[in-house]
Amino acid sequence: MTASRLAKSLFLCILSLAVEGQAQVDHSLWDGLLANHVRVLRSGQATQLDYQGVAAERSELATYLAQLSAVSRTEFEGWSHSHQLAFLINSYNAWTVELILDEGPDIASIRDIGFLPNAAWRRDFIPLFGEQVSLDDIEHGMIRGWGRYNEPRIHFAVNCAAVGCPALRGEAYDGDRLEDQLEQNTQLFLSDRTRNYRERNRLYISRIFDWYEEDFEEGWLGVQSVAQFLMRYSEQLGLTHEDFRQIEQRQLRIRYADYDWRLNRVPDS
Repeated sequence: MTASRLAKSLFLCILSLAVEGQAQVDHSLWDGLLANHVRVLRSGQATQLDYQGVAAERSELATYLAQLSAVSRTEFEGWSHSHQLAFLINSYNAWTVELILDEGPDIASIRDIGFLPNAAWRRDFIPLFGEQVSLDDIEHGMIRGWGRYNEPRIHFAVNCAAVGCPALRGEAYDGDRLEDQLEQNTQLFLSDRTRNYRERNRLYISRIFDWYEEDFEEGWLGVQSVAQFLMRYSEQLGLTHEDFRQIEQRQLRIRYADYDWRLNRVPDS
């Protein structure tokens, strides 16, 4: 073999290994379950999940969860941030559905799980990266806690199985399309007048902006506050520049709407 052919062969071998190291987990099973069992309401502003339908395909969900658990931390670290984030959001949402199914058909709210406050989110039932972790570990420890994503719009993607949560998207998150998916989620959520609305001199917004206020202050696209984030979506909120001037001068006061913790199930499912 000539030196040039040897060099070419080595290059192709290295390229093949690099591509293999960046291979992504296949989210098609989760994508299919969502496509089959998510009911879209108000043009996507809200959704309901047919839990009975998912339960009938529990083996598909189990296979997908096993695929997630099989991903090593080393493999995960070889992916782009968008593919990492899509993986973590899908993991959170899929394991949340698994948790609800484990609790049985009569559960009225995810908050009914366990005896202590927020027990559902603190339960270490998820095998991920070689450890047993909780939903809180995924959302707060990884997505928010690693400090690498700086993406406040994840709060319109992770779904806590409640009516008040942002809609459970009817497809899996995909690293190649994540930007478009997060942006669409955000616009749909903020255009929903059951969650964000004005009454006289008060602007009611979701409690998500209260609970996670700090995530909207970390400079994403230059945004340094909840008000600045909302200003980027003034059209979806139906607000004018004059409205935001009133917010700055405290003439229009921000308040937080009640959060609906009922299960996001299709009725009778």
